[in-house]
Amino acid sequence: MIPDNMKAIVKDANAINPTLVDAFLDYVQARGIFVDPARVRAPKDKPRVENQVPYVRESWFDGETFVDLEDARRSAEHWCREVAGTRVHGTTRRVPRELFESVEKPAMRAPPDSPFDVPMWIDRAKVHPDHHIQVSHALYSVPNRYLRKYVRVRADKTQVKIYFGTELIKVHPRKAPGGRSTDANDYPAEKAIYALRDVDALIAKSKEKGAHIGVYAERLLGGPLPWTKVRQAYALLGLCQKYGEGRVEAICQSALAFDVVSVPRIASMLKSAAKPVSPAETQGKVVQLTLPRFARPTGHFETLSRSSKKEGQ
Repeated sequence: MIPDNMKAIVKDANAINPTLVDAFLDYVQARGIFVDPARVRAPKDKPRVENQVPYVRESWFDGETFVDLEDARRSAEHWCREVAGTRVHGTTRRVPRELFESVEKPAMRAPPDSPFDVPMWIDRAKVHPDHHIQVSHALYSVPNRYLRKYVRVRADKTQVKIYFGTELIKVHPRKAPGGRSTDANDYPAEKAIYALRDVDALIAKSKEKGAHIGVYAERLLGGPLPWTKVRQAYALLGLCQKYGEGRVEAICQSALAFDVVSVPRIASMLKSAAKPVSPAETQGKVVQLTLPRFARPTGHFETLSRSSKKEGQ
């Protein structure tokens, strides 16, 4: 096929190395067509194609009247088979219909059994911090090593293929606008549980930190709307990293005994708790206990005599 350099099929009209539009390139590869675009301002690259236009006009439809589109199609088929197809061609000196039946038709491939699914190509799609790209208002995950980089995307009716350069790095099923296709393996192992917001995985992770921490997470996420407590579950795991699993386990045990299920309360208790003192520092010494919060000085409870009250007045 020698087409003109129309923008719908030719991206770069280079005389030596022309570049086809990605979607059209997919089409010609699927149909087994070799495409060599004509050079710009080189009319001799395809002169005989333009020369046939006057013959078709004057021999077929010039001055004709058609009832509708179907009538025009029937007339065109009859003209191709019985008029243009049975004449002796001026260049080949052969009858086109006989040449087609004897030489060209046996070499042709079988016709396609379905229409070509025209794909959509995106040359620069950024992988956002949530490991997803956006294609036609739907989200698709990309492996962690391509985070914040640009990828190429090919989307048809059934699949979305993601390329980094020429390498195919991910394939997703096509989603409707507003949909989301996420592969847990695209996240780092330590962040997948947070990114996927999996309630069961959060409870299992909490049980690894401690028995009472796991029970506390079950109580926290066991309500009718567990999604509203997911952030508190994340915060509970964060407290284990900040204060240590042992201290959080002890506080959770005490909180469960008093039926206090609130991670902000747990954080407040851990923050206000005194740092444990090693036995070596207190051995053989008298250690003053922390004064009660509402303790009053002893002078507040002294009973004054009647004469002292009059002097005070």
